[in-house]
Amino acid sequence: MAITLKVQKRDAKADVAALRKAGSIPAVFYGKKEPATAISIATVDFIKAYKAAGESTVVVLKGDDVEVESLIHDIALHPVTGKPLHADFYVFEKGKKIKVGVPLEFVGVAPAIKELGGSLVKVLHDIEIEALPKDLPHKIEVDISTLVDFKSSIKAGDIKLPAGVALAVNAEDIVASAAEPKEEIEEPTAPIDLSAIEVEKKGKEAKEGEAGEAGAAPAGDAKEDKGAKKEAKK
Repeated sequence: MAITLKVQKRDAKADVAALRKAGSIPAVFYGKKEPATAISIATVDFIKAYKAAGESTVVVLKGDDVEVESLIHDIALHPVTGKPLHADFYVFEKGKKIKVGVPLEFVGVAPAIKELGGSLVKVLHDIEIEALPKDLPHKIEVDISTLVDFKSSIKAGDIKLPAGVALAVNAEDIVASAAEPKEEIEEPTAPIDLSAIEVEKKGKEAKEGEAGEAGAAPAGDAKEDKGAKKEAKK
């Protein structure tokens, strides 16, 4: 099902910053038999169309003196906000098949994951197909219920494609598989030797006691010293 997007022709040399500030984005459409034409699109309308169409659904660009069937080919996004800054549309030749990448949607329940505790490994997130524009699917479902153990995998040739759609990649390419659960290895910890700590503590206390005795004279010796001094004065 095609999506219609309202566009306006624009001067390719016009200030694109002012255009974006006014709520539109600059864009261009072109094809093998279609010259590059500069257009502008309301940003809100483009975001809505892109969410619905992706890059594999026909978008009809319609405006004054403009009406072409196309595919969203490329988008430039703001590095911080992620908002679209520019868009390219490819105008295909009617009646001819085209090759496009279509996103994959993984559905179903895999026994290797649910029963054996494995994890799903998605080797491919989209796949290239060939079809007439009218037959292009928005997405392709991949049934993961065939992943019964960790030796099984899903190949491109295993995917059930809609009518009129042909695979444009090697049928042997791996699409998904199931990985075995990783075992967490705990590092062994050495037991604490309490007796060694106790001996060390006692040794420390003994050294502190010896230091105290060496630094202080006995009380009796102190008195004798005072008496000797008095006798010397006499």
